[in-house]
Amino acid sequence: MDRIQITGGASLNGVIPISGAKNAALPLMIASLLTDETLTLANVPRLSDVTALSRILSNHGVDRMVAGKRAGQSAETGQTIALTARTIVDTCAPYELVSTMRASFWVIAPLIARTGEARVSLPGGCAIGTRPVDLLLMALEKLGAEIEIEAGDVVARAPKGLVGGEIVFPKVTVGGTHTALMAAVLARGTTHIVNAAREPEVTDLAHCLVKMGARIEGIGTSHLVVTGVARLTGAHHTVLPDRIETGTYAMAVAMTGGDVLLEGARADLLDSALGTLSQSGAEVSSEEGGVRIRRNGGGIAPVDVTTEPFPGFPTDLQAQFMALMTRAGGTSTIRETIFENRFMHVQELARLGARIRLDGDVAHVEGVERLKGAQVMATDLRASVSLVIAALAAEGTTTINRVYHLDRGFEALEAKLSRCGAQVQRIAGG
Repeated sequence: MDRIQITGGASLNGVIPISGAKNAALPLMIASLLTDETLTLANVPRLSDVTALSRILSNHGVDRMVAGKRAGQSAETGQTIALTARTIVDTCAPYELVSTMRASFWVIAPLIARTGEARVSLPGGCAIGTRPVDLLLMALEKLGAEIEIEAGDVVARAPKGLVGGEIVFPKVTVGGTHTALMAAVLARGTTHIVNAAREPEVTDLAHCLVKMGARIEGIGTSHLVVTGVARLTGAHHTVLPDRIETGTYAMAVAMTGGDVLLEGARADLLDSALGTLSQSGAEVSSEEGGVRIRRNGGGIAPVDVTTEPFPGFPTDLQAQFMALMTRAGGTSTIRETIFENRFMHVQELARLGARIRLDGDVAHVEGVERLKGAQVMATDLRASVSLVIAALAAEGTTTINRVYHLDRGFEALEAKLSRCGAQVQRIAGG
């Protein structure tokens, strides 16, 4: 199993290209099941989750073609893939495929919308809480689907097709909104999705569906109105830049000091996180080519944050921000309101010398003067990159084990950091 070794102490200076958003690319790829024409997606990141989802889609009959390398492209630039589901040959997504990635469960929506049936194994993914699928299934039932659980599989049936209805989510759910959108676009009649997630990745999916011929009103708001159509067409869509990758590298620069242009980043996708970063002492500025982050070596100020649905502070940046606060000149509090078990990185940060006390859904982080390198273990995707941020500022060498989590969500991380002066190397597992 591969490991990453980091020798801390170097500031970051240069340019880091921001990849396409994984959390947008995955539902966009799944949307290819909604049409028998070709959906072409540009700026798709090269990640293990993308590869895994490609295998799942292939099982349903989706043909995948990757465009050849173009001038100026590298391993760090997004790929263009064409997905064609001319015929759905299998409406079953078995456990051995779905268990590796939670987002793959979302295939249930386009499968039942297009074919009237689906059998999908209950999902896997990062162990950061129960993250039940009950709201996703509720959305399908509101559109007329009959749902049963059989031997660990969700069996959904709508032999006469889905019918528009009103879906009121009791809490904001990104997965539920993705599911509702992909089911409603082919349902007969009009669907109201109330308390819909407003995350940029949801909006990106909605814009792509409109290009495919869907009729969606209220995009970007919490009330979506979908008028079903008989069929969707192919389209060409570019995946938006990854706001979580942007925030992660921004925090790495704030942690180490330096001056980095996050090329291709969009500040409007994470105003809350960048505002919080400014409060900690980093200088954040939007430029024509992206977002620039600077810290001149001054101290890091403690800042209190609470994770919230968009446009609030993202839960997917909570672990990275906690790593930054371990070096702050004082105590900060971080409240996690989205997932109930997303503090698993705390014990690993403590191995580097961090002082963190947990009190229910709140972490109290007492900044320390120095961190020291150690052997640590990645527990999930965002926790693993928080260890990278801490290691960049730690004295000596840190070895991060189980970095396959990183490969799920960060494209060419070692190359991007190394080019800006970090001492990072991957050690192949035996």
